Amino acid sequence: MRLGTKQELFAQLLGEHLVWLYEQGYKVRMGDVWATDGHKVNSNHYLKLAADLNLFYGGKYLTDTEDHRKSGEKWETRHSLCRWGGRFQDGNHYSLIHYGRM
Repeated sequence: MRLGTKQELFAQLLGEHLVWLYEQGYKVRMGDVWATDGHKVNSNHYLKLAADLNLFYGGKYLTDTEDHRKSGEKWETRHSLCRWGGRFQDGNHYSLIHYGRM
């Protein structure tokens, strides 16, 4: 899949996921969706294929990876390319895999 097509898919899936999060009672503040620095080498943030979602529930900021498990596991079911950072201790990271990069 071409990068542009994958970026469009990511935007669609992320939008669907945000709606689902609000339906579950979460509040969301967007972290890095596109970045030019500040992440590991070859980060998908640089390709517009990753987002950091800062979740809140019941007024509490959810900072632990485990706090994102329900959201992350749901994200992984949205498409075979979806990856959740909780699998590598970056719980608020949601991305699409691109040539092995997450």
